[in-house]
Amino acid sequence: MRKFQVNVNGNAYEVEVEELGAGQTLSAPAPRAAAPAVAAPVVAAPAAVGTGTKVVAPMPGKIVGVKVTVGQDVKEGDLVAVLEAMKMENEIFASTGGKITSIVKQTGDTVEANDVIVTIA
Repeated sequence: MRKFQVNVNGNAYEVEVEELGAGQTLSAPAPRAAAPAVAAPVVAAPAAVGTGTKVVAPMPGKIVGVKVTVGQDVKEGDLVAVLEAMKMENEIFASTGGKITSIVKQTGDTVEANDVIVTIA
């Protein structure tokens, strides 16, 4: 048996693989003890989207910094987040002035195009 670590959707799993020698064929497996159950990864529930204007990701990527807090006053053009896409950091700015009502994506979260990052009311 050989052990490998496999990453699936950002979660690491350890697996054991049996290596067959040359000329060996796969036959009915010998009875084995039941494999231990692998717990499903815990996924945090997405944050609720607040009321107001949504500031969205312009492209897929990873949030590397959220620069505002809930309740903070912002003006149009203020920096609200930094998105890494294609090994480049892209600054995301407030599209309107107001108060931050929710932060939907946190540092480290991956986003798709048009995913809501923060809301402003």
